[in-house]
Amino acid sequence: MGVPVIGCQCDVCVSEDVKDKRLRSSILIETNDQTFVVDTGPDFREQMLREKVARLTAVLYTHEHKDHTAGMDDVRAFNFLQNKPTDLYGSERVHEALKKDYAYVFAENTYPGIPKVDLHLIDDAPFVVEGVEIIPINALHYNLPVHGFRIGDFSYLTDANSITAAELDKMRGSKVVVLNALRKEEHISHFTLAQAVELMEDIRPERGYFIHMSHQMGRHKAIEQELPDWIRLSYDRLQIEV
Repeated sequence: MGVPVIGCQCDVCVSEDVKDKRLRSSILIETNDQTFVVDTGPDFREQMLREKVARLTAVLYTHEHKDHTAGMDDVRAFNFLQNKPTDLYGSERVHEALKKDYAYVFAENTYPGIPKVDLHLIDDAPFVVEGVEIIPINALHYNLPVHGFRIGDFSYLTDANSITAAELDKMRGSKVVVLNALRKEEHISHFTLAQAVELMEDIRPERGYFIHMSHQMGRHKAIEQELPDWIRLSYDRLQIEV
């Protein structure tokens, strides 16, 4: 009897273009000799090893969904490398989710070798980490509040489908803006490609990039041909200088 093979055989997943190989969304930001990661998804360990990242200033969390937090346990490597706890910044909901999902990390009597972390609560107010100012950007992921972040001339917002004019104003003047664009069809909690283009044209940075594309978006090369030349699709290992 043959053994069934479980896997996706959609057009994007079988593509041989490396730009169509989409891991969970995250980003590493290097500025002022500091290194920040936004979200630790299930691919966090693979991504950090692949890029040979040896130093981590802090993790910034956008929201508590597992595709953005499931790799938190692997910050333990940076405890060993830097000989100190890892600083994690997020909302109260993020704190609650991490404490629930990683109860062993926050237990009174901890097990040797588990991650050591320091939680820092953020809200609407700008905050400073190691001399770097970070401006939270509030949006909604259907009815779930999420945070984007602006650091200098770079703004990043993922997993959103609604944002107020006041919060959008926080992104204006950025040289580079990154927004989520899940697919072309309507979705209950993510911007579509058309919605993301409309927002990007409103903000009008020098360069715009889309992230968090599902396989339903279509192939990278084909979609880019539909976009203005100053807006591109992101892809794994993309590097941007601002």
